[in-house]
Amino acid sequence: MATESRAVEFDIDGKKRVFDIDDPKLPDWVDDNDITAGGYPYKKRMDKGEYKDTLEALQVQIVNMHTHMQETGKRLIAVFEGRDAAGKGGSISVLHEFLNPRTARNVALSKPSDVERGQWYFQRYIEHFPTTGELVSFDRSWYNRGGVEPVMGFCTPEQHKAFLHDTPEFEKMIVEEGIIFFKFWLNIGLETQLKRFHDRRHSPVKYWKLSGIDIVGMQKWDDYTLARDTMIQATHSSHAPWTVIRMNDKRRGRIEVLRHILRNTDYEGKDTDAIGSPDPKIIGSGPMALEEL
Repeated sequence: MATESRAVEFDIDGKKRVFDIDDPKLPDWVDDNDITAGGYPYKKRMDKGEYKDTLEALQVQIVNMHTHMQETGKRLIAVFEGRDAAGKGGSISVLHEFLNPRTARNVALSKPSDVERGQWYFQRYIEHFPTTGELVSFDRSWYNRGGVEPVMGFCTPEQHKAFLHDTPEFEKMIVEEGIIFFKFWLNIGLETQLKRFHDRRHSPVKYWKLSGIDIVGMQKWDDYTLARDTMIQATHSSHAPWTVIRMNDKRRGRIEVLRHILRNTDYEGKDTDAIGSPDPKIIGSGPMALEEL
């Protein structure tokens, strides 16, 4: 019995390109451009040794920051958003790696239950907000309604419009409550995503990461781009800004995630030399960053 082809055609620089995720051979046009896709400014990944040393120094500071939070009762939320395979899980992993799991946790919610669908949209997320001394990250968040849901038809246009209107006020309440709040959009190029999808599809240990929605989403790159731009434009604010990080190279991206949190959080024993300065080629803020990065 023949199986249905999952090949997708892309128009790249005026050329028709075909990508078949079930073909074990990765096309050259993907393999040759997975780092430089979308105008990424570096041609090679960050040196592994440099990455390891820089990451370790930042993780020491993250532990110090978290210790200070527990001593002072500070609360922190970090929201991680981005296309599928953008590097959310890996960024969250290096953030939490050496933290006390009793007071540092990650939230990755499945689709809402029938009960949750009848509640105020933000309600099921609020249940996971931090208490005294806690750091909470969200691997996807209420921003599902800003991206996946409208693109895949999981919400109505009216619900999407209401979400974009309500979210800045919702996040203003979070900040006014005294919670330290970060929003990260992890940005990748088309070929970068396709290579990561292909790696997952043909890996004996990572194949489960590739979902049916991912396959459908490959054909909706432009739709997701429009939803992303609309979402960031409507929900970027002075009290809850979007931080955009280019993640074609996961190493550089993870470094900038940790560095940004540390540079924008006050804590005892803060070592600014160890934290270092941001790379403006990799990190930016708000809608302009999507154009400039």
